[in-house]
Amino acid sequence: MTTSPTGDAAPGDRLDDQEVAGLAARLREHRLSSRLTLEVASARVGLSPAYLSRLETGRRQPSLPVLLGLARAYGTSVSGLLGETMAEPDPVVRGGAIEPGRAGGWGYRRAGAPGRAMQALRVHVPPGVQDTVVRVHPGEEWLYVLQGRLKLTLGDRVHRLDVGDSAHFDSLTPHCIAADAPDGVELLFVHTLLQSPGGELCLGGPAAPH
Repeated sequence: MTTSPTGDAAPGDRLDDQEVAGLAARLREHRLSSRLTLEVASARVGLSPAYLSRLETGRRQPSLPVLLGLARAYGTSVSGLLGETMAEPDPVVRGGAIEPGRAGGWGYRRAGAPGRAMQALRVHVPPGVQDTVVRVHPGEEWLYVLQGRLKLTLGDRVHRLDVGDSAHFDSLTPHCIAADAPDGVELLFVHTLLQSPGGELCLGGPAAPH
């Protein structure tokens, strides 16, 4: 962000000159709810208190970089400052056939809404596929055996899980998932890696479209 000593943005950094309805009041409300004074809030974003005051009274319009900085300082999003509301994701995910993926022959189907802290997949692991691929990454994983038998390696220990068995483990533990049944194994798989597509977690390749 390029600003003058008073906090004014450089040309090209501004929002449209037309005032965003209610923006000034929301900026003040977010600052007060964060229990920040004008001085503290402006210092966090690299502005002058006088400039932030002008933003909160509608005498100036913030640039996009300033909005980004204020959103971080107040623990919200630019959309929240602008008063935009995001539609809630549908809490119901209908069942369907597991689609074959590009992840080394594994098949999967999303079983939860995208964008949540926890992501859920239904996974089918064919027999003899990727039984030597070991994964280590941040997060947690929980899996539940729906059909078949699972061979789960966690560190130096090997576990065999039958229908109805489950496992919950830290993903920083080296782990390997493989089928231990002639028809493969079907799992309900939940992980906490918000930014990782399902196919990149333990499936060994890029996620397939669904």
